[in-house]
Amino acid sequence: MAISAKTVKELRDKTNAGMMDCKKALEESGGDLEKAVEVLREKGIAKAAKKSGRTTNEGIVASYIHPGDKLGVLLEVNCETDFVAKTDDFKNLVHDISMQVAAANPLVVSREELPQEVLEKEKQIYKTQALNEGKPEKIVEKIIEGRIEKYYKEVCLLEQPFIRDQDKSVTDLLNEAIATLGENITIKRFSRYRLGE
Repeated sequence: MAISAKTVKELRDKTNAGMMDCKKALEESGGDLEKAVEVLREKGIAKAAKKSGRTTNEGIVASYIHPGDKLGVLLEVNCETDFVAKTDDFKNLVHDISMQVAAANPLVVSREELPQEVLEKEKQIYKTQALNEGKPEKIVEKIIEGRIEKYYKEVCLLEQPFIRDQDKSVTDLLNEAIATLGENITIKRFSRYRLGE
């Protein structure tokens, strides 16, 4: 099947992936644009996984002040080289993540950073809720597991739905950037400031 240059360009504009990657994804998906986006995302995840062990000592510390000057974010995002750190794609990614922190108010970057006592407290609350709702003891553990997973998506930055596209998580956004920029990228830390808090 012949893939038109127009379709390749459309996919490239939509995903920021390289021309050859777009062409291969379209060939793989039989010319279906939406399936090609999925193929690229899957390949991006695979590329990101290969790069995840690489050291990230470069990057930028960015600040974001929300309109109205009552909410601000300081964020450190790392990559492998200062060359990538200076690109518009990297700066746009950092800006998007800063806006995410401002809007979604995560507590930590990843679930591994959540203190065990916070998790235990949440589990106890969910157990009490489930029992108060009259749920049978034998399914309470399953209910707790489900609610903890939901809690992770609320408080862990990497697991939150991305504010500009709820169909993908911040991890998906990061993996797409890793695939596009060709380097490992990590969100190191953030601080969110709200006036009066």
